[in-house]
Amino acid sequence: MLKLPKMLTSFNFLSSNLIRSCSSDTIFALSSGQGKCGVAVIRISGTNSGNALKLVTNLSDLPKPRTAVLRSILHPKTHEILDKGLILWFPGPKSFTGEDSFELQVHGGLAVINAVFDALSSIPKLRLAEPGEFTKRAFHNAKLDLTEVEGLADLLQAETEIQRKQAFLQTQGSLSNLYNKWKKELIKCVASVEAHIDFDETDTLEQNLIQEVMEIVRKLCNEIENHLSNGHKGEILRNGVKTVILGEPNAGKSSLLNILCKRPAAIVTPIEGTTRDILEVTLNIGGYPLVLADTAGLRSQTQDVVEKEGISRALKLYKKSDLVLLVVDAEKYITWKTKNVDKTLITYVKEYIKTLHLDSLLNDCNTENFERLFTKQCLVILNKTDLKNDENFNVRDEVVVPVSCKTEDGITNLVQTISKRLKVLCGEPSQDHPSMNQQRHRQHLTDCLNSLNLFLKYSHYTNQPDISPDLVLLAEHLRKALRHLGKLVGTVTTDNLLDIIFKDFCIGK
Repeated sequence: MLKLPKMLTSFNFLSSNLIRSCSSDTIFALSSGQGKCGVAVIRISGTNSGNALKLVTNLSDLPKPRTAVLRSILHPKTHEILDKGLILWFPGPKSFTGEDSFELQVHGGLAVINAVFDALSSIPKLRLAEPGEFTKRAFHNAKLDLTEVEGLADLLQAETEIQRKQAFLQTQGSLSNLYNKWKKELIKCVASVEAHIDFDETDTLEQNLIQEVMEIVRKLCNEIENHLSNGHKGEILRNGVKTVILGEPNAGKSSLLNILCKRPAAIVTPIEGTTRDILEVTLNIGGYPLVLADTAGLRSQTQDVVEKEGISRALKLYKKSDLVLLVVDAEKYITWKTKNVDKTLITYVKEYIKTLHLDSLLNDCNTENFERLFTKQCLVILNKTDLKNDENFNVRDEVVVPVSCKTEDGITNLVQTISKRLKVLCGEPSQDHPSMNQQRHRQHLTDCLNSLNLFLKYSHYTNQPDISPDLVLLAEHLRKALRHLGKLVGTVTTDNLLDIIFKDFCIGK
């Protein structure tokens, strides 16, 4: 039987770096929404929960776990009945926080909630919870790992169906299961290399041990590379698809924004240069979050200082965008077409983009295929088609969408086309193929991959009899890779990181 290597014994960050000590205080907070409501849920968690429950209900024994009981809620000091509601008892560790907990479901009036809070505050060692403290205790008590905590935060912030789906899958361990699988494989690799260091050649060890580790590491590298190669789909879905409407003045950009958000968000006039600053709205398109920005019309000849600043801001926003809606005036296109009968719409769009000083949007000026024309996701919206009823605007290419912002013809098709682009940009969350949605995930996985590649680079020397590889150095590369995976799920963490992750949690969660 193989003994545990000495170096692996000292390499015990998987548990020692995780501080599980929580405050001895018992905390309480309103877990339902603020303001008047039919039912208010007040959550209590901590070592003194059982005693607090008895004091506010006058029960001699704790109720049956996870069973709703109707009781009068009393003030522990005055014994005045404050309200009548349901109580649920959750003894640890089978609770959300892993501690003894209970919930009070009382009427949602502000006076009732304040009276119950006053009653709970009168009990020794009970205090109001800090933002995210219930979830933080669940993390410290190993009820959730760090990716599941982040998923829970995203679930609370989700505004669209696809955001909800991605966040919920993450709370159910879609990411942590994958990362923990990689972590377990790396732990075995570290153990094997350190065993090779600890044991003499006379000891019984499997032949080609290092070669077997190399094969496992190669497989891990491929899996991590594939995981990283999905772009930033999860991050884009989490934060919303940054979409910018671009075009010349009076092309119909603001009208398009108003139609898509179904309200007069932007001022629309026949005067060129009406839009100066960035106007941003968030929309739900097919379950995907679209952060849509209207911008100043792009033109080079203007003496208006304010308009120049608006154009500068539009160009800066374009560089950060995920999707471009390029609005083209159909009337001007038809006028151009009468003079250039032998030329195509794609030629006009190329010239149009150059006049807007958006050359960086062009990927291949020689192509006659719209799909290959752009450096980023872009839809060409041919507006004002109602002014040229004799012209056939049935463009089959899904990059070009004819519409009329005046009659709203083609808007349904535009929304469907945008929805398809959003699916390409964000992907479709699934349990089998989870997407990372945090920049820190990408950074730690990239650092992990770099350490694994260094291991593979130096481990090749094991096949050369005249060179002795430094096994201690190889083990260190694996330990660094393992440490980054530990930071992903939270087995290696810092108070600063936890503060950043929990800062957006509300009180009561």
